[in-house]
Amino acid sequence: MLLGARDDYEKAYAGFRWPDLTGFNWARDWFDVYAQGNRKTALWLRSEASGDTRLSYEDMADRSDRVAHFLQRQGIAAGDRIVVCLPNVLAIWELILAAIKIGAVIVPTTTLATESEICDRLERSAARMVVTDEGTMSRFPAAAGVQKILVGGEVGGWTPYRLALEQSRAYRPAATQATDPFLLYFTSGTTAKSKLVLHTHQSYPVGHLSTMYWIGIRESDIHQKISSPGWAKHAWSCVFAPWNAGATTFVHDAPRFKTPNALRALDDVRVTTLCAPPTVWRMLIRDELGTRPRGLDALASAGEPLNPEVIEQVEKAWGLTIRDGYGQTESTAMIGNSPGQAVKIGSMGRPLPGYAIGLLDLDDKECGEGEIAVKLHPHPVGLMTGHMDDPDRTRAAMQNDYYHTGDQAMIDEDGYFHFVGRADDVFKSSDYRISPFELESAMMEHPLVAEVAIVPSSDPIRTAVPKAFVTIVAGVEPSEDVAREILFFAKQKLAAYQRVRKIEFHDLPKTVSGKIRRTELRKMEAQRVKEGQRGELEFWLGDFE
Repeated sequence: MLLGARDDYEKAYAGFRWPDLTGFNWARDWFDVYAQGNRKTALWLRSEASGDTRLSYEDMADRSDRVAHFLQRQGIAAGDRIVVCLPNVLAIWELILAAIKIGAVIVPTTTLATESEICDRLERSAARMVVTDEGTMSRFPAAAGVQKILVGGEVGGWTPYRLALEQSRAYRPAATQATDPFLLYFTSGTTAKSKLVLHTHQSYPVGHLSTMYWIGIRESDIHQKISSPGWAKHAWSCVFAPWNAGATTFVHDAPRFKTPNALRALDDVRVTTLCAPPTVWRMLIRDELGTRPRGLDALASAGEPLNPEVIEQVEKAWGLTIRDGYGQTESTAMIGNSPGQAVKIGSMGRPLPGYAIGLLDLDDKECGEGEIAVKLHPHPVGLMTGHMDDPDRTRAAMQNDYYHTGDQAMIDEDGYFHFVGRADDVFKSSDYRISPFELESAMMEHPLVAEVAIVPSSDPIRTAVPKAFVTIVAGVEPSEDVAREILFFAKQKLAAYQRVRKIEFHDLPKTVSGKIRRTELRKMEAQRVKEGQRGELEFWLGDFE
């Protein structure tokens, strides 16, 4: 129904109903059925190191059966958790399908995760197995007490993943229910522990029908999402949205993003639908866009609001409008500019099929500008079950018949939503969510740091970079040497995407109760950047590198 009403928003929104599922297994009931005898390309991987790999739907069904058998022979059963920490390699897609088939639970983990973050994931997810490669294996503790599977190499103490494809297809299917757990995502919050988001056999596999509709993916498409594994958007647009449509997923695996290489791949492969985060779009217009790549006819962006000037420059060069969309790790795409509809530059769009959205004031009453909230009756299939190890957080998010997103927006007279800001202090840097608390906790370990507050500092490429306002201990004078020492200390403690790139020695403004006024610091920093000013005691990581 959604594919048939691709360009008719009113028809699609009014006519769509989530399927009523009980016993359900997406990999067996949808993917394998579609894949039977189907030689159409399901996955097209382009690696700058090893070239192109193209696998059909039938190939992926066959290979995932073998991996499912392998997992069971390693002792993995329904409900067991598998931490997957890999770059864009074929094993990711094989493992996702295989895990669904046997009822195992995938815990996606970015390859940028630090050793302490990995230990936290292993412990809190109660993982039975880890799957990684030689690039990240050293960050996994030697005595983790889990099965260790290594992709792309052979090292003592690790079982080589290559053995998986040597198995027969005779795995034992699990009798999964639609509401059984399938995915556990760790996502940054403003508390000491990151949130642990639970998704089911229906919430992401089926829930991404809304994402498929927003992007506009058709069965004939070759779809590319520029995204790193380990984050929810990778599952959104590199797995479920294109495969729900029966389309081809194209992934360009490159060590670093380079505009000429990315554009060449788009043109060579003739990608038809492209979704990329704002950071990538800004990189593309900073360099030379050139003429529109052959075949490309639909563009999308998600992760944060996209600057109007970026949309306008791409439209001028390629004659295509980038359509913004909105969702969270806790959900599938909830709001978006769908194909064939008028796009208001700077707008998030309208509620997507399957989601009823309201804006709430502090009393949970609907209003014209307030917190974005999802109506829970009827309950959207694409919404998480909850925060697995934090029932209080789940209750707070799911109160008064709404799911509270924590994000603020306004709605105009045509029903289009416009993003205002985040209700908490989490911000985006190069499409990664940054929790100030996590960065502050790391910096507080330095003996010279008495207090610290992390705020976003606007950046033309990364959207924002973390800036630390620091009060140092008594008896120490702020200086360039102290700044260098603290910044390099933080660099060693944090993942690359969390890197603190600016530091300023400053007395921290506080409320009467002693809470730091981060809002005041954010406003001051925004004004500084706008005026091109730099604090007297402000130092940048780039000064020392």
